[in-house]
Amino acid sequence: MTSLPGGTDQGSSTAGHGPVVCARCGTHADGPEPVTWTCSVENGVRQYFCDTCSRENLRAIEGRLDSSWW
Repeated sequence: MTSLPGGTDQGSSTAGHGPVVCARCGTHADGPEPVTWTCSVENGVRQYFCDTCSRENLRAIEGRLDSSWW
């Protein structure tokens, strides 16, 4: 996995840093890095969104709106 721009991985929830949790609904991932979830960097913080939240907000995600706008 690569680091965020600026060389920081602050706020990430990847393997070794705890379980991955959906930033929108709070669903916990089954594995350390769910390949079907969406990862977004907002204000320098990496956030993950589960399959359901990603599908429900696909248009906003593709429009690059921060999750606070959904």
